[in-house]
Amino acid sequence: MGSVPFECELGNVVDRVVVESAGRAERGEPNLEDQVRTARELIAGLRILSADGSDLSDRATQLLKTWETELDARLRSLLGGVLNTEREIDAALRSGTADANRIRRLLSSFLLTFASRAASRERLHIFTTNYDRLIEYGGDLLGLRILDRFVGRLEPVFRASRLGVDLHYNPPGIRGEPRYLEGVVRLTKLHGSVDWRQGESGVGGPRIVREALPFGAPSDHPALPSSPREGLIVYPNPAKDIETLEYPYAELFRDFAAAVCQPNTVVVTYGYGFGDDHINRVLRDMLTIPSTHLAVLSYDEASGRIERFVEAVSRDEQLTLLIGNHFGDLEELVNYYLPKPAIDSTTWRMIELVNRRTPHNVPVPRHEPDDAAGSSA
Repeated sequence: MGSVPFECELGNVVDRVVVESAGRAERGEPNLEDQVRTARELIAGLRILSADGSDLSDRATQLLKTWETELDARLRSLLGGVLNTEREIDAALRSGTADANRIRRLLSSFLLTFASRAASRERLHIFTTNYDRLIEYGGDLLGLRILDRFVGRLEPVFRASRLGVDLHYNPPGIRGEPRYLEGVVRLTKLHGSVDWRQGESGVGGPRIVREALPFGAPSDHPALPSSPREGLIVYPNPAKDIETLEYPYAELFRDFAAAVCQPNTVVVTYGYGFGDDHINRVLRDMLTIPSTHLAVLSYDEASGRIERFVEAVSRDEQLTLLIGNHFGDLEELVNYYLPKPAIDSTTWRMIELVNRRTPHNVPVPRHEPDDAAGSSA
């Protein structure tokens, strides 16, 4: 999302810092997230100065009110842009046209390529830095069961505990032998979400709750915060490692590191521009394990950041690069490059039995299971 220069006092100074910050991160042109992060840093400094009790304190207090109002406006713009995208997607899929069916098929095929694996294998774990809920929307379309850190029905609360919760079922007529349920994925939103809010602090500190915000909600929906800077849990691209220590982001990044830094892990990135150092560091650590692999799917070279990452890790045998507009285009990717959804071993056994019972003079196409669809983590 592009940036618009600040017009309030000290706006030119903040804009200059925003440009310098984006340059250090090698992101090229700054975006709205860079502006929000820099404005938050300024507000934190003004709060310290306003507590001084001197003439400087009065000046800092005035600037603090100005910049808190400005930050609220920028966060509303960010929130409005995300919800507008959701509304457009929802309207397109509900139109009932041939184009809507095509979009639904593409989204379903893309997710099923990775999610339809044998239940006994490690669960697919999706990590995203996006604030929107397109993955959750696609999961609902497919009937996938999504596991995250939130617990509860009416007001789901973010839990810091990592218990490895999973879903099982008892086959008909068999007791005491639970099986892993298929169609289960894990989801971690590293930078928060438009429906995450900071609730009232209890004995254990701040509570993160998930609001009942409809997909593509209107801008005047009552679940939207009146002051986004105080309640909205979204996390712009960090420029300092210390920012990843804040709750709940420390827990989210621990999940990321614990999931990918494991033997035989395959990470597939799609649309990630390698502009976040904290994510890049985890990926570099993962590649120090010889059995891991990283597949990069990107529309372009992300202003050279992908090439610089590849040169820095120097692990060519553990990298697969699929870069170009034909790889970045979802329809091209699904139709010509991604493997078809995997079929479990029971289904393949049934197919083989049917083939054996077929008369030899009737040609039957043979199929082999494609394990590649279930190899991502």
